[in-house]
Amino acid sequence: MVRHRRFAGKMTQMINPPPYPRVLLVAENTSAKFGGEAALPLHMFRVLRHRGIPAWLITHARNRSELEPLFPHDTDRIMYVPDTWMHRFLYQLGRLLPNRISIFTTGLAMHLLSQFIARRMARRLVAQHNIDVVHQPIPVSPRQFSILHGMGAPVIIGPMNGGMSYPPAFRQRESRWINAAVTMGRMCSNLANRLLPGKLKASVLLVANERSRRALPKGVKGQVLELVENGVDLSLWLPSENERSLAPGSAGGRGGAMEKGKPNEFVFVGRLVGWKGVDLLLRAFQRLSGPAVLHIIGDGDQRAALEKLAEELGVKEREGGGVKFHGWMSQTACAVQLAKSDVFVLSSLYECGGAVVLEAMAVGLPVIATNWGGPADYIDASCGILVDPTDKESFIAGLAAAMQKLAADPDLRRKMATAGRSKIEREYDWERKMDRILDIYAHA
Repeated sequence: MVRHRRFAGKMTQMINPPPYPRVLLVAENTSAKFGGEAALPLHMFRVLRHRGIPAWLITHARNRSELEPLFPHDTDRIMYVPDTWMHRFLYQLGRLLPNRISIFTTGLAMHLLSQFIARRMARRLVAQHNIDVVHQPIPVSPRQFSILHGMGAPVIIGPMNGGMSYPPAFRQRESRWINAAVTMGRMCSNLANRLLPGKLKASVLLVANERSRRALPKGVKGQVLELVENGVDLSLWLPSENERSLAPGSAGGRGGAMEKGKPNEFVFVGRLVGWKGVDLLLRAFQRLSGPAVLHIIGDGDQRAALEKLAEELGVKEREGGGVKFHGWMSQTACAVQLAKSDVFVLSSLYECGGAVVLEAMAVGLPVIATNWGGPADYIDASCGILVDPTDKESFIAGLAAAMQKLAADPDLRRKMATAGRSKIEREYDWERKMDRILDIYAHA
């Protein structure tokens, strides 16, 4: 293949082009600690550099303390958007607003400010290092604007995942004025994307599913390709104690917990906020018969209320079982706790992606999740149970029934664990995902 590169306004033919493109990732948040979409650019940069591919990263200064120890040999390849006084002011203002409102107001303003600074930095890097591809992997919202255009190199945006609402039976969990504000924000997104036309001018837009494709702004000119949003680092999320229980008929490991009278261990991982439905999970756990433990990993503004609810329901941590609130855990510690558990449960009612579901499957856990949004894209009957969010009572009953079913059937857990792990290796390994992304870079 002959590659052309632009130098000082002229096209120069390269007879022996480098084997990989020179890539610039632009992502305001790049962090495993923040979780969610912030982990996507972290994994992309990690795999690119591990393979020796020339890559650079522009991110916000808030990520510096985490990234420098992770990439000690690449500190010269990571550039930081400074944390200005305006960033800090908007952040403090946003803390006073409901989460979904702050996303569309102060959050957008902070993102716009960071993008203007990052755009100037990116244009300099493209010229300085002869960058071939500029990739903006986050924000994953298909409606959110981008100003990364006119960069001197093709721009790829995504994979995006969004266009979601609460299940109809649960839309009352947020007030009417919040829902109205969100609807208004979505209606204004086409105008915002015309004023700030990065997505309209991008060479390639990546979407995780058809739902996200439909939510893209009108007037997109580039190619739209489908690529799953999340992946799994299989060097971290490994079967541990569960691995001993995967052999059919084995009575060892966690797989034989029910027969030995030991409590079955369920685990939830996520932010303790309203849309995660942890209050519903606690009510479902209350209905279980037999010894059981529910590990809740994560923190958030609902933690105190959830701990109080657990006490009122009589399921707070007690000898031999109950609900244990662990707070935030590092990825390494979280992987260890998952590997000690029997079943992963995600009761979220508003989950576009759900990387934790994939991580649980990688560790070797069957999964119970809401049949809505991202988890419904990942899970089938071979590796988990999806519970329809038809209404509050039936959803709680469905969670409880699924938990009871898996608690009573170690063989079913083993089959689902094996199928889930195989599916992750086949479809969601970050190494394989980056192979696909490199193909997209070459195409761009």
